[in-house]
Amino acid sequence: MVREQYTTTTPGTSLERPKNEYVYKIGIYGWRKRCLYLFVLLLLIILVVNFSLTIWILKVMWFSPTGMGHLRVTKEGLRLEGESEFLFPLYAKEIHSRVDSSLLLQSTHNVTVNARNSNGEVTGRLNVGPKMVEFHGQQFQINSKDGKPLFTVDENEVVIGTDKLRVTGPEGALFEHSVETPLVKAESFKQLR
Repeated sequence: MVREQYTTTTPGTSLERPKNEYVYKIGIYGWRKRCLYLFVLLLLIILVVNFSLTIWILKVMWFSPTGMGHLRVTKEGLRLEGESEFLFPLYAKEIHSRVDSSLLLQSTHNVTVNARNSNGEVTGRLNVGPKMVEFHGQQFQINSKDGKPLFTVDENEVVIGTDKLRVTGPEGALFEHSVETPLVKAESFKQLR
């Protein structure tokens, strides 16, 4: 229990006030106050560095409201302009180039294009390597600009569907079995051999 002491003095007399034993200091003093200021300063420095790094990353990656770098988000999908490098496989429904330029795919090893069915199984594969082009599938077909088939390959046959067939080389064409044709013709003023 705190006991209060009242002392009254008359003017002109000097009387010492008694010491109050129950005085409480409010606040932080000493080394605790210095540590608190140091901690607040450290948090402020971390905040400024973090904000600066965030701004730097946004600048370097070319972030904008429409996309990132050469990558733009449109209503039709993603639009990628310029050269890009993919480190992992790219999965897309359609890939188009601009109307005035061609689509160029480059790789240090090979370029592989896979076609998959609804179950995710590979039904066709085109592999373009440094020394050969390889195709795995049920049928391979090369068409002309008009859409006419020029060359078709499947398990049973190879069909060359052109108006003219010219085989050039030292031996000409070699057929192991019979050949059927509606016309055999030599060049003008030359013998037929």
